[in-house]
Amino acid sequence: MDKPIFFADEVERYSAAGTGASLSLPLPVIQAKIDDGVRYEKTTGSVILATADKLVRVQIGKRQGSLNNAAFNLNSAPSEQDGVVYVPADLLEQVYGVEVEEDKPSGAVRVFMPGESIQHAEVKPDKAGRTSPLRLGASIHSPILTDVPPEAHVRILNREGDWYYAQTDSGYTGFIRTKLVKPGEKDEVPKQEPKVLPAVQTWQSKRINMTWEAVYQVPANPKNIGSLPGINVVSPTWFELADAKGNVNSKGDAKYVKWAHSQGMQVWGLYSNSFSPELTTAAFATFETRTQAIKQLVGYAKQLDLDGINLDFENVKTTDGDNITQFVRELRPLARAQGLIVSMDVTPKSDSELWSKFLDRRALSGLIDYMALMAYDEHWAASPVAGSVASLPWTEAALNKILTEDAVPPSKLILGVPLYTRVWTETTKDGKTKVSSKAIGMSKAQSIIQQYGLKPKMAADTGQNFVQYNEDGAVKKIWLEDEDSLSQRVALVKSLSLAGIASWTRSFGSADAWKVLGQVNAY
Repeated sequence: MDKPIFFADEVERYSAAGTGASLSLPLPVIQAKIDDGVRYEKTTGSVILATADKLVRVQIGKRQGSLNNAAFNLNSAPSEQDGVVYVPADLLEQVYGVEVEEDKPSGAVRVFMPGESIQHAEVKPDKAGRTSPLRLGASIHSPILTDVPPEAHVRILNREGDWYYAQTDSGYTGFIRTKLVKPGEKDEVPKQEPKVLPAVQTWQSKRINMTWEAVYQVPANPKNIGSLPGINVVSPTWFELADAKGNVNSKGDAKYVKWAHSQGMQVWGLYSNSFSPELTTAAFATFETRTQAIKQLVGYAKQLDLDGINLDFENVKTTDGDNITQFVRELRPLARAQGLIVSMDVTPKSDSELWSKFLDRRALSGLIDYMALMAYDEHWAASPVAGSVASLPWTEAALNKILTEDAVPPSKLILGVPLYTRVWTETTKDGKTKVSSKAIGMSKAQSIIQQYGLKPKMAADTGQNFVQYNEDGAVKKIWLEDEDSLSQRVALVKSLSLAGIASWTRSFGSADAWKVLGQVNAY
C-alpha cells in the first residue's frame, strides 16, 4: 500500500489518502475501528459523525460543514476515490480525540485511540553505524523483518524476557533485543469521557416514578388532575410527526409545565412518529428531514421549559430501524447541549415486524439516558383469545430479555406498567367462541366488582386478581390491575435494581395506584 494504516500492530485493508493537512482515512476503517455509527448518505454525499456532544455533517468535495447545526470550515474536504469515501484525519481528531501520525518517508499512518498508551523509545546509537534487526519472533534465529537504523524512534508494545515487541514509525512490528533499545517517555492519548448530564445526576440517588399524560384534542387541565403523590416525572403526549419533511405538531402547554414544576415534577414531553409507517419512512430517511424534526423538538423544549424528551416510535417498518437509531444518535448531542434528558419507549422483544423488530435496543441504550419498556398488551385489544394485559411472569421475562440479550444497564431501564385492564366478552354461537374487549381504568374495574358483588381471586398463572361474571348471555373476564399487581411490579423494579417505573396512563390511575407506585423509591 502507498499509505498503510495501523492500529497498534494491525494493518488495515484500506490505504489512507492525501498527506499533511489533507491526510484522510477511509470510511470503512473509521466505521470498523473508531465509530460504527458513522453514516454516509450517498444521495447528498453526506458523512455524519455523532458523539454524545457533537453532531457533525460534512459533504464530499465541500470544505464547509456543520457542527451542532452551526457552520464551520475544514482544512480539506472529504473525497471519494474508487468508490471509497475518505474523511479528513484532523476532523476525526477533533470529533473523537484520536491521534493520527503520518510517517512521510514510508507513507505509514498510525492511529492511536483515546486512552491508548504510547511508550516511546529509540534504538541505541552504534559507533559503527550498524543497524539493529527487528525480528519476526523473540529469538536470534527468527527471520529479520527489517533493519532499524541507530537512533530511530520505535514504540514499545510489550516485553518478552530480553526482547521488546516494538513498532517502527513505518509500521513494521516485531521483536528487538532490549539491550539495543533505550526506553523514553510514556504518553497516553487523553480519554474523551462525556460528562454525566446534570439532569441525570439528580436521579442517581432515587428512582424515577413517571406517568404518561395522554393528550388528545384538548390539553390536560391541571385543575382536574388532582394530587399525584410519589410521581416525580410526567410525560404528556404533546409532539408528533406531522409530515414527510420532518415537521412536528405540538400541543405543548406552558401552564401544564409550570404546574408540574410547582409540584416538584419534571416534564418529559413525548414525541411520536404518529404511528405512521409511511411518514416514518420519508421523514427519517435523510439528514435534512431528521434535522428538521430535531430543531423543532429542542426548540419547543426550550420554549416550554421542558426537562426532557420522551420518544415513542411504533408501527415502523423493519427496514427503517437504522434510520430510527440514527435519529436518536443525531438528537442526543443537541438535546444534551440544552440539558435535556432523552428517554425512549420500547416494546417487549417479539417477532413482530412493525412493533418490535425495527428496534435496535442494544444500540439505542448507548444513545439515550433511559429506556422505558412498555410491558403491556400481552393480550391486545383485538387478541383472538382473552387474557391478561400484562401478567407478572410475562413482564419479568420481557425485562430479563432486554437486560441480558441487549445488555441494557438496569440503571437505564424503566418498567412501563398498565393502569388499565380489559373487560373481555366471550360469546358462543354454533360451537364457536367470539372474543372482544374494552379497555377500562382501575376505578371503573372496581365499580364493576361492586356492581356485581364479585370476589376477586388470585390467578396463579398471571400473579393477578381475576373476576368472571355473566352479562346478557356473554361471559365477562377481567384480569385486574390493582394494589396487588402494582405492588408486585414495584417489587420487580427493586429486585432488578431498575431506574424506575412508568405508568400508562395517568387518567386510568386511582388513588390506590399512586399510593403503591410511590413505594418504588423506598429502598
